[in-house]
Amino acid sequence: MEGFEQTLGAGALLSIAAGAIVLLLVLIIHFRVHAFLALILVSLLTAVVAGIPATALVSTLTTAFGSTLGGVALLVGLGAMLGRLMEVSGGAQALANDLVARFGEKRAPLALGLASLIFGFPIFFDAGLIVMLPVVFTVARRLGGGLLRYGIPVATAFSVMHVFVPPHPGPVAAAELLGADVGLLILLGLFVAIPTWVVAGQLFGLWVGKRIVLPVPDILSGGPQVEDRADPPKPSTVIGLLLLPLLLIFLNTGLDYARVQGWVDPAATWYGLARTLGSTPIALLIAVLVASYVVGVRRGQSVKKVESILDSALGPVCAIILITGAGGMFGGVLRASGIGDALADALADIGLPIFVAGFVISTALRVAQGSATVALITSAGLVQPAVAAAGYQGADLAAVVLALAAGSVMLSHVNDSGFWLVGRFFGMDVKTTFRTWTVMQTLVGLMGFAMAGLVFWLF
Repeated sequence: MEGFEQTLGAGALLSIAAGAIVLLLVLIIHFRVHAFLALILVSLLTAVVAGIPATALVSTLTTAFGSTLGGVALLVGLGAMLGRLMEVSGGAQALANDLVARFGEKRAPLALGLASLIFGFPIFFDAGLIVMLPVVFTVARRLGGGLLRYGIPVATAFSVMHVFVPPHPGPVAAAELLGADVGLLILLGLFVAIPTWVVAGQLFGLWVGKRIVLPVPDILSGGPQVEDRADPPKPSTVIGLLLLPLLLIFLNTGLDYARVQGWVDPAATWYGLARTLGSTPIALLIAVLVASYVVGVRRGQSVKKVESILDSALGPVCAIILITGAGGMFGGVLRASGIGDALADALADIGLPIFVAGFVISTALRVAQGSATVALITSAGLVQPAVAAAGYQGADLAAVVLALAAGSVMLSHVNDSGFWLVGRFFGMDVKTTFRTWTVMQTLVGLMGFAMAGLVFWLF
């Protein structure tokens, strides 16, 4: 923030961060304080103890809260509306039935995960997950065995694609900073992402799904699940509606990749218009409007009924939106206080090999401030001089980017808005979210780092 200069040392700042996390967990787990209230309270106390000026306290909290809500509120609200339309119309059930018929009950988690890997190539993690959730929930209800058996492979698929493979913003920005070839990074990113998904998503998902059997929540259905309709939409219609926002978002990310490569003029009017249509909120808005007609009005539902269906989707997700925003507030306070920067500076001179040091710094930034994208881009900037001095080229340079990406997803916890988003959508308490989401993200980081190491030392 303007005019604020942190005077506390790295040790003091790290102690503040550790104390804040412990206090937050005690409030939520032991004293049963609502997560929304606990996050606001701990964010305020952390800002005070870290020395953020009193005149800037409220603005620091609200800015971090608002920046998180700016993306999450529209995304979750519109995604919930689309999911409710899919369920009430019977479309999610029709697609689930078709999926099971084609792949079989035992391979349903694999089929959902593979579909998510494909969808996740151009789609941000949170957008892709929310679009897929109605199908995941419906398959889990029909086949049983608990939600995690199906949800973990899907969440992991979107996560590995988002963090390792361009054109997602984190790896693209890191590649630009370090001078890595984006085309080569796509190939090597897939080489890392797919085995990582097999271990952290498919194998771990099946293992943890047997040990923690979660019921399927009603969060996207606006209440108890509706009974199956006798005339549901065709599976192809449902697939088309789900692909519509994904294709629009692909247009956006593809054009951004083309800008980075210098293939298009970013000042052109058509470029700005196309990217606007492909932005996540606009893409989901278009999908909801089209779905309202295709599976609503066109199938005999009155406009008033469609309005009621959409309205019923918003109430249950309000808590998710607010808690996720508060989680972003906590991470924002940690960033504003300089905790992440202090930790990165302390680690920069410890004498580790560049490849390992980059992973450690990225991991530390992730743990300290929560955002994977911030951790990846910041760590890339910190190691840039050392990478340039080492003269890395080709696969070695891409491997360094992938190592940084692996560190940026390690040990997701309460300062990560994604921790709250997934935990609340899956109906998990904080302990269960640590045992599932945090472990999965750490497996993604460790497996990704190991695969990046193979690239670095063998290619």
